[in-house]
Amino acid sequence: MSSSLTVVAPADCRRSGHTLASLKLKCGLQPHTLPLISVRYTTGVLLLLHRKHQPLPTIAMLIDSHHHLWKYSRDQYGWIDDQMAVLKQDFLVPELQQVAADGGIDGFVAVQAQQTLEETHTLLKMAAGEPLIRGVVGWLPLADPKVGDTLDRLASAPLLKGVRHVVQDEPDDQFILGKDFNHGVAQLEGRNLVYDVLIFARQLPASIEFVDSHPTIPMVLDHIAKPTIQVDQFDQAWEQHFREIAKRENLTCKFSGVVTEVRDEQWTIDTVRPYWEVALDAFTPKRLMFGSDWPVCLLKSPHRGWLQTVQQLAAELSADEKADLFANTAARVYNL
Repeated sequence: MSSSLTVVAPADCRRSGHTLASLKLKCGLQPHTLPLISVRYTTGVLLLLHRKHQPLPTIAMLIDSHHHLWKYSRDQYGWIDDQMAVLKQDFLVPELQQVAADGGIDGFVAVQAQQTLEETHTLLKMAAGEPLIRGVVGWLPLADPKVGDTLDRLASAPLLKGVRHVVQDEPDDQFILGKDFNHGVAQLEGRNLVYDVLIFARQLPASIEFVDSHPTIPMVLDHIAKPTIQVDQFDQAWEQHFREIAKRENLTCKFSGVVTEVRDEQWTIDTVRPYWEVALDAFTPKRLMFGSDWPVCLLKSPHRGWLQTVQQLAAELSADEKADLFANTAARVYNL
């Protein structure tokens, strides 16, 4: 079913050579809304034919494998700068419940946004009181020689599913190979915990060596290792190293946090499609999981907009493959 939207056409829109995406921008429409079917010109106006808003397709189970919760303060979340003003507010359980209702989300994995044990305990407390939060990936002082004792104390917290360190912010790209840090990661062995790998693409070579050092510890690569995404240039160095790290069978990957790596002011589904195709080919749906990175995704897209984008990208997958991407992989890896 289609409908029409009539807008006043800027003069240069009446010339040939515009894509549908560029026409939307010229007319003040967001590129990821109102998928256009065709364009017709009439006297003085531009008639844009688009698909009517449709409900999200029904999936048997829908797990968002990556989101954050916080009570905002400048001191505790100093990484949120003035260009991220939309994030300078509280994102807590009531807001998460609204996201779940809007997107039909059955469960979430809450991921640390601070490198403190206090936040880890706060997330676990939230999860214990909210069934939507199926598990927590917290932060622990992995480089601390006594991290094993900390893990022992958390053994009674069944909702702790994994651990993450913000390696992407470490000034040394070889940090992930540090002796003390790796000793701490090794303590996850046999504890039914996952390690989430948060890096930039430039850190992939060292991360390949890191994953090879822990072949029996399940790991998840966050945000497809954060390539540099630009409309007119594909990140070929990322692809080379990404395909190499994907060969490690103990590693799965989140198709999350992708849209915020777009360097262009505007984006469309075609901007991220090449990265989707590489991720899908390298990991397959059995080792790939959907994640939103909400609320950080709000810098580029509402939660529902990102979910719809991934559902469109995955439209040609089989029902079983969609079930893996949108639920089963996350449920299996994180033991949800």
